[in-house]
Amino acid sequence: MSRKELEEQIIRNYQEDEQMMILVFAQWCVNHDLDPAALYLRAYPDQAANPSLQQAIELTVSKDEAGELPDETVLNVLSLYGNEELAFVVTEEIAKRA
Repeated sequence: MSRKELEEQIIRNYQEDEQMMILVFAQWCVNHDLDPAALYLRAYPDQAANPSLQQAIELTVSKDEAGELPDETVLNVLSLYGNEELAFVVTEEIAKRA
């Protein structure tokens, strides 16, 4: 594998993992009766139309079909990808339940 092919593979893997992170966030929102697009917009007001988020929302299932997705899991995944603003908004929503 050439250096360029390796770099392309690393980028593809990162993008796939990032899409999974967005799906985890979107499913967590659905599980807690929250609108993923609205929360995302609160965190990133300049990114109203996010195609990756729209794709993830389409892949979510009803909360009855979904397994439990702990708050810590979504926060850890968001932090892993540097989505501190989104993690902050999620934390605000978690605090509202307490």
